[in-house]
Amino acid sequence: MSAGTFRFSLNSYICALLGSASIIALLPASVQGQEVKREQRRSTTPTVLETIVVQGSQATGTVGQPSAPFSGGQISTEARLGALGNRPIKDTPFSVTTYTAKLIRDQQARTVADITLNDPSVRADAPANSERDSFFIRGFSVVNLDILYDGLPYIANPRRHFLEGIEQVQVLKGPSNFVNGGIGRVGGTINLVPKRAADEPMTRLTTGYRSDSQLWTHADVSRRFGDGGEWGIRANGSFTGGETTLDHNDTKIGVASLGIDYRGEDFRASLDLNHSTQNLDSPTSLFNGANASLGSIPRAPSGKINTGNPFEYLDSSYNMAAGRIEYDVFENTTIYAAAGASRYREDFLTSSYTILNSNGDAAVSFGYNPQEIISYTGETGIRSKFETGEIGHSLSISAQTSYTENNRAHLDPRPAFLGFPTNITTNIYNPVYIPSNLVSTVGLPRSGDAQRFSELTSTSLSVSDTLSFFDEKVEITLGGRYQNMRQQGFNQRPGNPAAPLGARNYFYEESRFSPAAAANIKVNDNLSVYANYVEALTEGAVAPAAATVNAGQIFPPIVNRQKEIGLKYDTGSAMLTAALFEIRQASGFTTAGVFGVNGLQINRGLELAAYGEPVDGLRLLGGVTFMDAELAKTSGGTFDGNTAPGVPKTSISLYGEYDLPWIQDLTLTGRFIYSGSTYYDQRNTQKVDGWTRVDLGTRYKFERDNGKAVEIRANVENVFDENYWSSSARGWLAAGSARTFMLSASFDF
Repeated sequence: MSAGTFRFSLNSYICALLGSASIIALLPASVQGQEVKREQRRSTTPTVLETIVVQGSQATGTVGQPSAPFSGGQISTEARLGALGNRPIKDTPFSVTTYTAKLIRDQQARTVADITLNDPSVRADAPANSERDSFFIRGFSVVNLDILYDGLPYIANPRRHFLEGIEQVQVLKGPSNFVNGGIGRVGGTINLVPKRAADEPMTRLTTGYRSDSQLWTHADVSRRFGDGGEWGIRANGSFTGGETTLDHNDTKIGVASLGIDYRGEDFRASLDLNHSTQNLDSPTSLFNGANASLGSIPRAPSGKINTGNPFEYLDSSYNMAAGRIEYDVFENTTIYAAAGASRYREDFLTSSYTILNSNGDAAVSFGYNPQEIISYTGETGIRSKFETGEIGHSLSISAQTSYTENNRAHLDPRPAFLGFPTNITTNIYNPVYIPSNLVSTVGLPRSGDAQRFSELTSTSLSVSDTLSFFDEKVEITLGGRYQNMRQQGFNQRPGNPAAPLGARNYFYEESRFSPAAAANIKVNDNLSVYANYVEALTEGAVAPAAATVNAGQIFPPIVNRQKEIGLKYDTGSAMLTAALFEIRQASGFTTAGVFGVNGLQINRGLELAAYGEPVDGLRLLGGVTFMDAELAKTSGGTFDGNTAPGVPKTSISLYGEYDLPWIQDLTLTGRFIYSGSTYYDQRNTQKVDGWTRVDLGTRYKFERDNGKAVEIRANVENVFDENYWSSSARGWLAAGSARTFMLSASFDF
C-alpha cells in the first residue's frame, strides 16, 4: 500500500471514530438512561446462580454464536447484514438466505458453489474442476473476489474458499452497496460466517471418499475456557488428494482455520486465521468459448473429458487474518471495529479452447500469467437502539475502507511472446494432447516475482436508521452510503519504450452517495410484506481510443438500481417467500466516434422459495426463479429487446430429506436442479440447451457405547450422468461435472 493510500485510509478511520464519539454524546436521554438502569441492577443484592454463558448484546452486537436454526436445521433464523447488524430473516426487508453448517455437512459440500446451488437465483459460471468459484446471482456476475468474510470485503480466497472453517453461508440477493460497501456485486452478495466454539466441547473427525479416487480427512475441534466459558477456540484442518471424475485432473488441497473468540459482559472479540493450498493437475479452464460465426452451440461433452493436457497445472496458496471487537457502551448501544488482510498467490500453465464448428473441433490457447493478490480491509462504527416518543430507532453509522493490489509478472502473457505454440487444435469430444516439451516455462517469472499491475481503494461512510411504529409492526429503513473509489493500473508488458515497465497507464477516482430505502410491514404474526430500493456502484467507464471524439473521458461511477417487493410467511414449521424485482445495469458503447454510458440491461424476476420441516421427518429447501433479462439499449439498437446472454428464463432448485419411520435415524435425501436454455451471444442465434441434474443420497446416525455420535453419509451427484453446459455466462462455456459418488463418516469423540 502506498503512503498516500495509507494516509487516506487512516484519516477515514479517525473521522469515523470521532463521528462515532459525537453520536454517543448526542444520543437521546432515553438511551443514556440505559446506563442508569444498568448501575441499578449492579447495585442489587447478589444472588448465587448457576454458571451461564454471556452472549453479549443481542440487539446491537454481532460477535458470538450463530443464530438459532429455523425448523429443519438447514436455514438460520437471522442474517448478518453488514452495517445493519444481525437481523431476523422474517422481518428483514431484503431477500436473504443463511445456510447452516448442518446443511453443509449433510450435502458434503466442500466449496461455496456446492452450497449456493440450493438457490435457484444463484448459478455457478465456472467449471467445478477449475481452480475457482464464480457466480451469477439474479442474472449478474459476482466473482469469488467479491465474497465477504465475516462481513469484510476482499479478504476471502479470491479463487475458491473452502468450507471446513465456515459455520454459515449467507446469500443476500440484490445490490448491497448500502449494507456492505465495496463496488460491484450487482446481483447479490455472499457472506461467509466463520465457526465459533460452542458451549459444549467438541472433537469430530470426518473421513471421506469422492470419485474417482479422492480421499478427504477433516478434523474439527472446539473448546471453551474460563470461569464462564469466556474464551473459545475452534480449529479445523483438512487434506484432500486424488483423482476427480475429470480425466488427468488430480487434486491436492490443504485447508486450516483457527477461530478464537472472547465474550464478556460488555466486550466481545474474535480473531480468525485461515490458510489453504490448492495444487491441481490439468485443471479445466474458465475461459472456454465458441466462435461467433457458429450457427449454434454444439452439444456439451462428457463431464469426464478433459481437453487440458496432462502436464498443465495450477498451484496456489492463500493466507488470511481477520479480527473483530465490539463494546456495549450502553445496554442497546455497541461500538465496533474490524480489520483483515489476505495474500493469495498462484502459478499456472493452463489452456483454453474456442469451438470452431459443430463437430467440436477447437483452437487451443495456452495461458501463463503468475499473479499475487494482496488485500487489506477495515471498518468501524456504532449501532444503537432507542426510542423517541412512540417511535423506535435502530441507528447505524459505519466507515469502511479496503485496498486490493493485483501483482503480476513483468511479461507479455500472449502465447506467441512466451514462445508457446499458437496453431494447436483439439476436439472437445476426442481431445488431442501435445508433448510437454512444446510448452516450456523454464526461465519465466513466478508469482513471487510479481510487481504492481492494478490497485483498488474503496472508502465509504454509511448512515441508516430503521424507524419502527405500532409496536414494531411497521419498520422503515432510510439511509445511504457515500463512497469514494480509486483505481490505478501499471504497465507489465516489456518492449514498449513509450510505456516503461511499472509506469502508471490508468487512473480513475470518483465519489458518489447512494441512497437506500426499505420498509417491512408485519400484517400479522405470520405474514410480513416488504419493499426496498437499493443501489450498487461499479467503476465508471473511460472512453476508449476508438471514441475519436472523446477518447480518455472519465465517466462517473455507474449506478445499478434495484426495486423489489416481496412477502414472507412463517407457519412456524415452514417459511414461504416470494420476491418480485427489477435490476437496471448501465453500460457503455461508442457511436459515431462518441463514447457514452448509454447501454442498459434490465433483469426482471419472480422468486418463489420455501424451506423448513412442514411435517415431522420431512424437510424441504428450494424454489423456482422466473427471469426476464433484457438488453434494453445496445449500440445502434442492434440487439435491443434481445435476451441477455447466459441468463435462463426458468431455474429450479429443490432439495428434500425424509426420515424413514420404520428405520430409526435413517434419512433419504434428494435434489432436483434445472436451468432453462440460454443464449451465448447478444444476437440470440447461438442457443445453449437447458439442463437437469438429479442428486440422491442417504445418511445414518447412531451412537457408540460411550454415547458419542457416528454419522455416515452417501451421496451421488448427477445420478443419470447427464452431459450439459452448466453455464454460458460472460462469453464462456462451462461443462457440467460427470456422475460423482461421495461417501463420508463422521466420528465424535
